[in-house]
Order: sequence, then structure tokens, then C-alpha cells
Amino acid sequence: METSLLFALATFAFVSTVTPGPNNLMLLASGAQYGYKKSLPHMFGIVVGVAGLMISTLMGVGALFTLFPALYTVLKVLGIAYLLWLAVKIATAPTDEIEIKKTTRQGPLKWWEGALFQLINPKAWMMALASVGTFSVPGEHYAESGLAIVMAFALIGFPCISIWVAVGAKIKIWLSSPMRRKRFNFTMAAATAATLFLII
Repeated sequence: METSLLFALATFAFVSTVTPGPNNLMLLASGAQYGYKKSLPHMFGIVVGVAGLMISTLMGVGALFTLFPALYTVLKVLGIAYLLWLAVKIATAPTDEIEIKKTTRQGPLKWWEGALFQLINPKAWMMALASVGTFSVPGEHYAESGLAIVMAFALIGFPCISIWVAVGAKIKIWLSSPMRRKRFNFTMAAATAATLFLII
């Protein structure tokens, strides 16, 4: 790939992965609840899941959305339904220490849960379709350009999503009272619901 194309790809990967979206908001919450180190499997799962979407798109699965536009509509509906459910769960999450220990899951998402979430994450599909459609080079350099796309999102994406977990881990110190936790939960629920505008 030409240097100018690689630079454009790197810029797109940075902007796509560092901006707010379902993954980053979930990582922010994970960092706030469990800390940076315990959220590493979740981050790794996102990278694996996005890479899987990129590879499947490069292999032609993305063409199904062109042939059958209704599939993308179904994906959007599933994604919207999940995000609304997630927003409600976050808003109604317990804030008392005893209730938190009783009702919350033990630990953050596993790597495979983070990876599988990408299947219904419209932003991740948008990134895959847009990057393959824009930066893949037809002909004999198709595989090489495809590898560059996957590597760019993995190498640039991981540090970008790490920022959200690190910020969440810093917020954890501030969440020392039930009232602060309640405010944080409502803020996160509103932000999660707001990502629907990105999807719609």
C-alpha cells in the first residue's frame, strides 16, 4: 500500500476506535467497576471480534448487506434493542455496596463475550464495511491491503480503547458513595442510549 493510503487508513482507524460508541462506553463502565487490569480480557475480545468482522468482510460476507439490505436493518434493530436493554440495566444498577455484591456479575466480560458482542455492534460493522470498501486494493494486492486493514485496527485500536478503561479506572476512585455511583450510572445509561443516534 502507498504511504498516503496507509496514513489515511491509520487516521480512519484512530478516529473510528477512539470516538464514543457501545464498546468504549462499556469499557469505561468496566474500568470504573473492575479496574484496568481486570478489563484487559474485554479489551482483547473487542480487538479479536473487530478483526473477525474485518476478515469476514474481506472474504465477501460484507457483500451480503449489499445483496440483502434487510440484513443490515435486522442488525440495527438487534443492536438498538441490546443498547436500550443495556441502558436500562445500567440506570437501575444497585449503588449500595451490599446490593452490588449480591446482584452484580463476578468480574468484567470475558474475552469471548467481548468478541461476540461485535456481531451485533452496528458501529463495528460500519467500521469493517467502510474500511474494506475504502482501503482494500483490488487485484493482486488485495490480501496484502486486507492484512494492513486488520493490523491497523488491532495496533491502533487497542491503545485507543485502553484510554476509555483507564479513564474509568480513575473515575472508580471518585465513586465512593451510593449517590455518586447513582449519578454515574444515570450518566452512563444516558450516554449508552445516546449512541443510538450514531446507529440510526
